[in-house]
Amino acid sequence: MNDKTIVLDHPLIQHKLTLLRDKDTSTTGFRRLARELSLLMAYEVTRGLPLETIRIETPLEAMDAPQLSGKKLCFVSILRAGNGLLDGMLEMVPGARVGHIGLYRDPHTLSPVEYYIKLPDDIGDRLVIVVDPMLATGHSAAAAVARLKQAGATQIRFACLISVPEGLKAFHDEHPDVDVYTCAIDRQLDDHGYIRPGLGDAGDRLYGTK
Repeated sequence: MNDKTIVLDHPLIQHKLTLLRDKDTSTTGFRRLARELSLLMAYEVTRGLPLETIRIETPLEAMDAPQLSGKKLCFVSILRAGNGLLDGMLEMVPGARVGHIGLYRDPHTLSPVEYYIKLPDDIGDRLVIVVDPMLATGHSAAAAVARLKQAGATQIRFACLISVPEGLKAFHDEHPDVDVYTCAIDRQLDDHGYIRPGLGDAGDRLYGTK
């Protein structure tokens, strides 16, 4: 495994991911579990953020205490399924800026097609965490990160629920400088570009569509 791939193997993450995969999990349950997973993932993905010391007054005395240093985060959701992870992460870091990149996968070529992008102006000053539930072929994630770099982002991490070796290789070949945080590395892609065993189409399961 590439040393730029970090597998989040916390027992709570693995337990909730199993429930998320289950075909009998309802749309409501899927949304709730995705949010809970994103909260747990946020702890790991934001590890190592720089801190500075400030002077505060507790109810009892003055003290020097740590707080995040400089500009805070920017979360970038790859539409539409990325929004299923975005909300939980924003609960953890409510001061973060938010960007969106709209991509869909051409069903014949499996290549990403961009239809929307909206990013904060100061994205180059922020750590950018890109969220999308699945890293399948890796093409959409790589395209999104390329657009972020074009916009000036220099500190980027990618967070997903499930990945596959093929997608990780394709992504890291294009972006060897970007860490990928994933809850599981599944077996393979099928002929239609779906992750096996996977969890189905994350967007459809989040929003009750087909």
